Amino acid sequence: MRATTRLLSEVSATYTVDQLDLTAFAGSEGMLFVRNGFGFATRGIAARVTSREAKTFLANIQVDDTVNAPGSGPVLIGAIPFDSSQNDDFILPKLLIFKSEDGRCWVTSIDDSDLDLNPSLAPNATSSSYEVSPGVEVEVYLNAVTSARDAVRSGAIKKAVIARDVFVTSSQPIDIHSVLLRLRNSFGSSYQFSVDGFIGASPELLVSILDGEVSSHPLAGTAPRTGDPATDAQLAISLLSSAKNQIEHRIVIDAVHDTLLPWCSYLDWEPEASIVAVANVQHLGTHMSGRLSQPFLHVLDAVYALSPTPALGGFPRDKALKLISDVEGMSRGRYGGAVGWFDSRGNGVFAVSIRCAEFSNNNKTARLFAGGGIVADSEPLSELAETQAKLQAMLAAIIRP
Repeated sequence: MRATTRLLSEVSATYTVDQLDLTAFAGSEGMLFVRNGFGFATRGIAARVTSREAKTFLANIQVDDTVNAPGSGPVLIGAIPFDSSQNDDFILPKLLIFKSEDGRCWVTSIDDSDLDLNPSLAPNATSSSYEVSPGVEVEVYLNAVTSARDAVRSGAIKKAVIARDVFVTSSQPIDIHSVLLRLRNSFGSSYQFSVDGFIGASPELLVSILDGEVSSHPLAGTAPRTGDPATDAQLAISLLSSAKNQIEHRIVIDAVHDTLLPWCSYLDWEPEASIVAVANVQHLGTHMSGRLSQPFLHVLDAVYALSPTPALGGFPRDKALKLISDVEGMSRGRYGGAVGWFDSRGNGVFAVSIRCAEFSNNNKTARLFAGGGIVADSEPLSELAETQAKLQAMLAAIIRP
């Protein structure tokens, strides 16, 4: 197997960097991982490999790469489940277009795949009807929140994240391209992704490793947004001053920092949490960045070390995960894990798998997820309201005409 990477200007006289729309290139059938217009879109599948095989598989591909940058050469794309002991596949695309933040754009093909860079067909307009139904019943969710809160109050754990799911059933196949366009319009600063029937727009960077520079942007602590600037500003002030949300956030920050630090020559982080606002909610976030020590940590190893973070699992990790398994009443699948990419040099970017949906093979059903961190002061009905706010991101992208 052979991977060839060239700058866009060397392979196309038709398109410039500005003319290429990654979302349009991926369409409904390809894969996508973008933020603020940067990232990649793909077409076709050259191979599937498990995470255990991934590094060796990439090392055995012949590479002809004149770009030599993070994300050039062969790239594997995939999503790691919440339960990282479950099987997970990574996909080598036949054709990949990568837009870098430095202004360059390149094309990687496997075994001289067809370099058709034309956009996919425009989304189809449909007049579907939808039914929204719970997966986990609300009463089960509320009881799970109560169990987690009581475990924190007893000192058994410091935090657990309790989630629930809902199902959207459509009378017609849901057009993935349309969903991605709506996510881009509403959540452009989030990581929009479409990977093997797993679609979403995550605001949370789990880890990025690019030429030895490591970054993470954990989020924990949430408040709604109403659309009214004055009200939203007051909600943000309340979020920043909330002892409950600050405790929840601190647990996540400490865990991510302590996990990454042994591999770093230095690791800096913001002294105070800041507000990260997306279309429907706002979070407490703390950005971390640093430099890895030699030899550089592979991003896939970093993902497995970090995921699930306390923002999606809890702390201490093993006790929190055991409680979640006992009381939550569902299997999370890929929700709460990580989605992203890595190259043969160990570079890559992974977002936390939130604000997402799993689509059925016929695209008529989507399973949506939302959860929240439970600490001693958590109130079950308030936590339910938080999940309702978080679910709106994908509900609107799927159902909105």
